[in-house]
Amino acid sequence: MGESVPELDLVLKTPVVLIGMMGAGKTAVGRALASRLGVPMRDSDAEIVASAQLSIAEIFERFGEPFFREKETQVIERLLKGPPCILSTGGGAWMTERNRALLTGQAAVLWLEADLELLWSRVRTKTTRPLLRTDNPRRTLEELLTERTPVYSLAPLKVRVEPGWTISQTAGRVLRRLIEAGAVTEGAP
Repeated sequence: MGESVPELDLVLKTPVVLIGMMGAGKTAVGRALASRLGVPMRDSDAEIVASAQLSIAEIFERFGEPFFREKETQVIERLLKGPPCILSTGGGAWMTERNRALLTGQAAVLWLEADLELLWSRVRTKTTRPLLRTDNPRRTLEELLTERTPVYSLAPLKVRVEPGWTISQTAGRVLRRLIEAGAVTEGAP
């Protein structure tokens, strides 16, 4: 029960990792993609929260960002060892060279690229974003986007998220890109 039925005869050949800024849609698109492919959806942030029994904001507050990033790498390593899945990572996971090497060596990495206005429209009312707990969260988001974009652009695959797209439309675009890249193929598992 709860198993999703794969779309047609599409088969996920390798783990797929979605990267990008907070608000780009990694988790929502990842869930839709996992459902279409009939594979598990994993979220590194959710796994960290479950194992620590603390929210991400609490982890940042109590132990700091470096501790969180170390746990993030450990969780990603563990999740990549399982059967192919869709993995959504936190916005900062791709920023460390160690994670980039780990992810590109074992998965198809796709950047969900979104512009500042779209990201801000999605995160401005969220209180669960520790990096945006500043005097001017919009400016902080803009600074993070500016800092991270050159590193995100190192991802082998990219889909630009358009403001008018639904989750399903974005997942469809991602799926087409994964088929083009050979991460998803047609045929029996």
